[in-house]
Amino acid sequence: MATLQEPGKKDVRQRGHSAIDFKSATTGVAAKTMRNELNRMVSGETDPQKRKIFEAEMQSFFLLFNRFLTERAKGEKLDWEKINSPKPEQVRPYAVLDNVDPSILNKLAVLKLNGGLGTTMGCVGPKSIIEVREGMTFLDLSVRQIEHLNEKYNVNVPFILMNSFNTDEDTARIIQKYQNHNINILTFNQSRYPRVDKESLLPCPQETTSDKANWYPPGHGDIFDALTNSGLLDKLIAAGKEYIFISNVDNLGAVVDLNIMQTMIDAQAEYVMEVTDKTKADVKGGTIIDYDGKARLLEVAQVPKDHLDEFCSTRKFKIFNTNNIWCNLKAIKKVMDEDALNLEIIVNNKVTDGGQAVIQLETAIGAAIKHFDSAIGINVPRSRFLPVKSCSDLLLIKSKLYNLEHGVLTMDKSREFGGTPVVKLGDQFKKVANFEKRFKSIPNITELDHLTVAGDVSFGKGVRLAGTCIIVANEGNKIMIPDGTNLENKLITGNLSIIDH
Repeated sequence: MATLQEPGKKDVRQRGHSAIDFKSATTGVAAKTMRNELNRMVSGETDPQKRKIFEAEMQSFFLLFNRFLTERAKGEKLDWEKINSPKPEQVRPYAVLDNVDPSILNKLAVLKLNGGLGTTMGCVGPKSIIEVREGMTFLDLSVRQIEHLNEKYNVNVPFILMNSFNTDEDTARIIQKYQNHNINILTFNQSRYPRVDKESLLPCPQETTSDKANWYPPGHGDIFDALTNSGLLDKLIAAGKEYIFISNVDNLGAVVDLNIMQTMIDAQAEYVMEVTDKTKADVKGGTIIDYDGKARLLEVAQVPKDHLDEFCSTRKFKIFNTNNIWCNLKAIKKVMDEDALNLEIIVNNKVTDGGQAVIQLETAIGAAIKHFDSAIGINVPRSRFLPVKSCSDLLLIKSKLYNLEHGVLTMDKSREFGGTPVVKLGDQFKKVANFEKRFKSIPNITELDHLTVAGDVSFGKGVRLAGTCIIVANEGNKIMIPDGTNLENKLITGNLSIIDH
């Protein structure tokens, strides 16, 4: 019968975390009971290949769970007095370099984090298959970018998708359409961890085949484990790849940048985090700090309540993490081989559809910055952070504010005063299908500063919005903005419908 190892004992593909004193934790009732439950599930898997993968995942989960128990018992927190703004050498300005040799791209692999579903935008399946511009999905745009790079510079940059168990099947079916493209697409799955009952601290699933709702993908910090356990890390190194550029699939600004790659090479940095200047919209974003002389990521969840205002202000913490990360592949292998990875645990409290309180133990890729030698941040232009989290963001992306070429979106030159408008669309626009019904065509927002829309509002064709526009249809009322309407610095409330006859 397969059994999970005690922490500290090491298998070829399993992490030991010997640096942590697990002895006290493993003698705890919660840890012992968890280990027994996980072993029971492992032994119930009859397929040898599936069992090997599942056992590796459960070993990693067990180590994370143990660490959670240990840290909870100790109650250790960051010492706020040791937190300082990063030193100049820890966060460098973005630089446009002369004569970068594009052949360095042959050493690069590009990875998109593709584990999320489109549910928050009312869509079924992976978020990456939502159409964002001119009939093209997030995935289409990414593939087009890499394909163009390969063609333009005559290089071979592989395109990798880290899927979750939620997105894997759909993605495998969808990427078949790219078979005749000049691109090598690789996929692997991030780990599948069991949700934990908050009261009993027991795993929610009873067996490996338990319902999907009992499992969760443990955050993008899992990328290092998943790359290693899948064998893909070794394959990339064997193929001569030295660097990997990782970003969220919904960040349309995260395109390959030769200047950043060359800066990383020149600095001999093993890890680069792209940061950008904080605005009022980004106050809760994680930031690079100097902690005991080393660059670290500080997330809002780690901040004591009495220091939240200080964290959210831009006086001490002027930048935030875009989650565009560049890593040296051999450095990842070294960290993994040494069992050195010890990412801060994010405890995500959830309530299931059945009303059960559960916890998910997650980690973030940005927290790994402390494990790499000469890790740096690069303060990049805001254009490299263009996430689409809602239909308000989608309006900006679909508008003529951005031009699209070879899968890359760039802000139109007519928007000379810079910055993107603030757009706040109400609940009626939350789902993509409703959003599309309410706009006959996307308005001209080239001169827009701020748009707030609430209630039952629809837009005709050829509408222009400029300055600050607030359109509110109170309950029971309906506002239809007619074709060709020109609104500048207008507040519209009540009921409005103009009908052609």
